[in-house]
Amino acid sequence: MSLKARLQQSNILVAPGVYDGLTAAIATDAGFETLYLSGAGVAYTRLGRPDIGLSTSSEMADTMALIADRTALPVIIDADTGFGNALNAQRTMRLYERVGAAALQLEDQSYPKRCGHLADKSLIPTAEMAGKISAMADARASEETLIIARTDAIAVEGFSAALDRAEAYVEAGADVLFVEAPQNRAQLEEIGTRFAGRIPLLANMVEGGATPITDADDLERQGFSIVIFPGGIVRAIGRTAQDYYKSLHANGSNKPFADRMFNFDGLNDVIGTREQLEIGARYDAKD
Repeated sequence: MSLKARLQQSNILVAPGVYDGLTAAIATDAGFETLYLSGAGVAYTRLGRPDIGLSTSSEMADTMALIADRTALPVIIDADTGFGNALNAQRTMRLYERVGAAALQLEDQSYPKRCGHLADKSLIPTAEMAGKISAMADARASEETLIIARTDAIAVEGFSAALDRAEAYVEAGADVLFVEAPQNRAQLEEIGTRFAGRIPLLANMVEGGATPITDADDLERQGFSIVIFPGGIVRAIGRTAQDYYKSLHANGSNKPFADRMFNFDGLNDVIGTREQLEIGARYDAKD
């Protein structure tokens, strides 16, 4: 089922963050219907750096292509600011669509952008963002490819201005609306009251971020259609990796950590080693 078709259903869609083929495979096996590839996740894992606009469109496209090769699930990809003006945004649309993205998330920060839950963000004019949305809509090859319009205005211009920007982005042709970093439950509820039923709404749950962590069922009752958990997997794996390396350094062995990791066969089961070898054997030369 396409993401566009899935959003016609009333129940909320939970999209976990992934950042490579392995996390995409594990999330798929866990039963999720849609995945989310964030620029933050790529910056954290490929660069070991913060989400401050360092990830490039080519790095994101390379990562998206690897994920699309590993899972058939629709993937929402973070397109940041479109990496420039409206023409750059069109190129980003064409590139990400070719490598398999089901939806592109575009935001109204100036470039270079930064994580939506960091301070000192700056924005482009509303009309410029609306132009980028229209440009991306004109550039997409398929109407099934969705444009998610994100505004970061709450932290910069205030909540009322953010809602005004959101209205303009709906008018410009966005398929999904994403008002970033609501600061309390009242703001989440107001977003739902104003826009639910008119356009699918996306909520972003960042552990320790500006928005109170709210579960999917609660967000569904407020009118949201998608909730993403973009960086949770990196924070979980980062914490585990830190503990693993500390243990290995202290003990000179993996044995003390064995109950918290896959063994050789366990990981091979997860990544489908036997199945891949069986497929390969079907194409081996026969005597």
